[in-house]
Amino acid sequence: MVADPAIKKLSSMPFPAIVGQDDLKQVLLLAAAHDDLSGAVITGEKGTAKSTAVRALVDLLPEQQAVADCPYGCAPDDPASQCEDCRARDRDDLTVETRQVPLVTLPLGATRDRVVGTLSVEDAMAGDAEFDPGLLAAANRGILYVDEINLLDDHLVDVLLDAAASGVNTVERDGISVSHPAEFTLIGTMNPEEGDLRPQLRDRFDLQATVTGCQDLADRVDIIDRALAEGDDETVATEYGDAVADLRESLRVARESIDSVSLPTEFKQSIAELCTEAGVDGHRADIATARAAIASAALDGRPKVIESDVQAAARYTLPHRLKSQPFEEPPDPEELLDDHFDDEDTGGEDDAESTDDSDVDESGDAEGADSADENEEAGGSDDGNNSTRDDEAADNGGRDTDSEGSDENNQSKDPAPSGADSGSDSGQADTSERGGDSDDGDDPGSTESDDETEGTPLVPGQQRAGVGDATAPDIDDTVDEADSGENSGSPGQRSHQQQAGGRGTRVRTEPATGEAPVDAAASVRTAASRGHNRVETDDLQQSVRECEQAASIVFAVDASASMTPAMETAKGVVLELLRDAYEQRDEVAFVAFGGDDAEVLLPPTRSVSLAARHLKSLPTGDRTPLPAGLSTAATVLDDADSSLGVAVIITDGRANVADGSPTQATRRAAEQLAGVATAVVVVAAGTAGRGLIPTIVEVAGAETVPLSKLSPQVVTTAVAQAQQAGDAGPSQPES
Repeated sequence: MVADPAIKKLSSMPFPAIVGQDDLKQVLLLAAAHDDLSGAVITGEKGTAKSTAVRALVDLLPEQQAVADCPYGCAPDDPASQCEDCRARDRDDLTVETRQVPLVTLPLGATRDRVVGTLSVEDAMAGDAEFDPGLLAAANRGILYVDEINLLDDHLVDVLLDAAASGVNTVERDGISVSHPAEFTLIGTMNPEEGDLRPQLRDRFDLQATVTGCQDLADRVDIIDRALAEGDDETVATEYGDAVADLRESLRVARESIDSVSLPTEFKQSIAELCTEAGVDGHRADIATARAAIASAALDGRPKVIESDVQAAARYTLPHRLKSQPFEEPPDPEELLDDHFDDEDTGGEDDAESTDDSDVDESGDAEGADSADENEEAGGSDDGNNSTRDDEAADNGGRDTDSEGSDENNQSKDPAPSGADSGSDSGQADTSERGGDSDDGDDPGSTESDDETEGTPLVPGQQRAGVGDATAPDIDDTVDEADSGENSGSPGQRSHQQQAGGRGTRVRTEPATGEAPVDAAASVRTAASRGHNRVETDDLQQSVRECEQAASIVFAVDASASMTPAMETAKGVVLELLRDAYEQRDEVAFVAFGGDDAEVLLPPTRSVSLAARHLKSLPTGDRTPLPAGLSTAATVLDDADSSLGVAVIITDGRANVADGSPTQATRRAAEQLAGVATAVVVVAAGTAGRGLIPTIVEVAGAETVPLSKLSPQVVTTAVAQAQQAGDAGPSQPES
């Protein structure tokens, strides 16, 4: 079999030429085989052929028929999915073309107008109010690819959630109201250490694969050879032409036979049991696993799903949905699958025979998992995530709240950590709503403590000490909010700052006031919508932009031996803050000062997993270099690219290590901190007026909070107060 030269190649690197990355390639093939699989997220290192594989996948997909003059590429034989214009025309009047499946890349810096579409400036200048389709229109019936999707602005994430939930893009702005089909397979790539995905978006991906660079030297040499030969089309076609043609044919057959592949009832039950054991939210995981198992069978040319299909599918549908507590290793998907399928007493070699002999009504399974979906949600298909929660997401503009309210229920499902009883002090009960997590180092069976210990070096004068459970303390309901640093009303809530002109994401336009540059395109569109032949003064518009207002929060914690409880509390608060960091794009850092100097244990990050790894074991020392802690916190904030900087200093006010007088050194360091921090919070681990705490408060203009009342709300309230006060510069000392 040879490759068809008439098919235009999108990628110069053929799919079979990609070395290794079997999980990546299998996930993409599953998504390509079953249109009801909503998409895939690929996590891992840069430079591991993620983008190359996506582009090469499109070359394998069968070409599709589309209405030639339709901007949305509607299918000529499917009126239900067509736009209004195509439905209004007779089938015989439609000009049909054969095209390659579209692959549309959504850049991180794209504007909302570019994504959803807007009024055409060119037509507006001619006096016509015509809609100019955006990237969602171009991606209809194709693939929408987002690199570094975890860094995508929230307003664009909301757009994707809306379109994914309904399969329709609705635009109502600039005097136009348009709805058009926007059904696409969403594929995203990300490096998890750069930040987490919003839970609502993560749950929309039916499939997930993790990729790493090849470590085998022979494979790495092979990668070099293939990259060097990439530009030689003739050599590539000769070497991989047959393999590409075979894959293309296999994918075509799989897509055509997907509806006839049956999923026996026993495997539906197995999928439901597996997802229940995994403790995943909702039913999307169940449905995705069923569809992926059907796609796996279709790709292998089998008319019926066998156990190995279910097991393979679950490897890609469950890992990104599994939940773990801070400072715990995430559940091992392979261990979960092994435990589940070992209990079912079904052998790999007997799968086909056992399913052939099973007493199953195949006529009821001919549609695979789709029949199960119809019981949950009547009427047409959407993005492949048919559950009761989909309707709720659509009603809420695609903004789920999957991450909230589920942790409390999970505690009844998740077993207590093995070291929970032995690793914590008797006087420190677990009071966190989310459940405390014992330091794994207390678990006799743990093999991680040595590795984690090596990951945090000690400075002279320090010793290693475990800090036990990392939990933010509960705040007594009777505590006066003013004492805890919280505002009445809505403590901790932050608003996005909108302003005319400047930098940021364009969210809307308004009549020009002369305070900002005129938005020419919006002005022309306004004039056209009013029927003006030329732009009048009252047509002039200016852009209103929304500033990101992300915060950098630095914890500087006294690491002397007597401050172990304070470090314990601070670590818990850091994890609580990072759980919600994706909402505001905040970054959190951790500085420990003990012994002779201060050390940045956690560089600014939004990653919960990275924080858990770096803060698993914290150093302690016998002396207190308070000035070094303040100075290091100031340096971290100064280096951070953030408009809001908050320093949280946890200390008992003692300082016995300094260059010269500890009091004068502390005052100088506090002045340095005041010069870069938007807000400073001093958490008193003893009496608030003790030691050098009053000096820091006076010089840095800080707020004082008792250690017993430290919580994530105290920190977020400090950020919100600084933002609401319009304090875009450094904090000023009190007079």
